[in-house]
Order: sequence, then structure tokens, then C-alpha cells
Amino acid sequence: MTLYILRHGQTELNRLNIVQGSGIDTELNEMGYTQAKAFYEAHQHIDFELVVTSKLRRTHQTVQSFLDKNIPWEQSSDINEISWGIHEGQYQSPEQDERYHRMIQAWKSGDLDASIEAGESAKQLLERIERFIAWVKTRSERRILVATHGRAIRCLITCLKGLPPTAMEEMAHSNTGLYVVHLQPDGIWEFELENDTSHLKYDV
Repeated sequence: MTLYILRHGQTELNRLNIVQGSGIDTELNEMGYTQAKAFYEAHQHIDFELVVTSKLRRTHQTVQSFLDKNIPWEQSSDINEISWGIHEGQYQSPEQDERYHRMIQAWKSGDLDASIEAGESAKQLLERIERFIAWVKTRSERRILVATHGRAIRCLITCLKGLPPTAMEEMAHSNTGLYVVHLQPDGIWEFELENDTSHLKYDV
């Protein structure tokens, strides 16, 4: 099995530095559609047997060209973006930035129950990402395109690498950045590409 793990294209809230999370169901902006088109043009030759997205529109829109080919499609809330609680829909103010970094430091120190007020903790995110991986392993398809979100990707890649969740911050993600991962017979995931944006014609 090979997973092609893709972050969604840019949204206007991405551009404006406004927090989205799982509670803000935004759409791609013009740049996001351009990124999605570039990704499709570079990877349309791959015979994907399944497309899996989160429940949020920005992932659907990013892979719409593949869905138009009538590839089977599953939606999973397990790969929705993390809930950022009271930060969602807000500009990243200095106060928010300080609160966010306190939480990240808590995660790094092993306090996975820390969260933004009314938001998800790293532990809650990890539980659903692990559930998603277990579900993927039950699938018979050999080539699966997975469209998800930045923090979800950080957690997902950490799990696939067999690293503790305290390592999440080390995992990079960009709009339409691609990870290609092969499941080996011994159950180990082998990485071929990490946050690849070679399909884009500009710096991200």
C-alpha cells in the first residue's frame, strides 16, 4: 500500500493569517485552486484506487479533479483539522500567539492533555489519527490519496514514523505539500517524499 498524503490548498483565511481549525469550513481561494490544479497536473497519471478526505470543504476542493474521474471517495472526520477552540476565526494576536506557544511547549514536555480553551488536546487528536491509520490498514486498495490539514498531517506523519507525539513540531507542511509513504511487509512505513511541493512554480 502507498499513501499520498496531501495538505489542502490555500484558503483566504490562510492568506490572512486567521486561525481555521475544524470549526471553520472555508473554501479555497484563487491561489488554492491554482495549487490544486498544479498538483493534479503533476499527479493525474497515478492510478489512485481511493481518495480519502476530511469532512471539510477545503480538502474536497483540493482533490476535486481526481473525484471527477469517479475514483471511489471516502470522507473521514478522523482526519479533520484539530479544533483550535476560542482561537478559531480569529487573527493571530500576540496574546493568542503566546497562549498557543504555551500549549505547544506543554505538548513537547509530555502534557498531551493541554489545549486551547474549548479546543482539542494533542491526546484527542492522536486518538483519532491512530484510529484512521488502523482503518487504512484494513483497506485493500494499493494507492490511496489522502487530503487533510496541517496539524493533522503533523500528527499523522509522526505516527507513521513511529515517533512520539512530542515530535509533532518537527513535521513540515505546506499548502498542497505531499508526503508519499509505502507500507512495507514488516509493517514499517517507508517515506519516499516529505512535504514535496515540486509541482508548484513558486516558493511556498
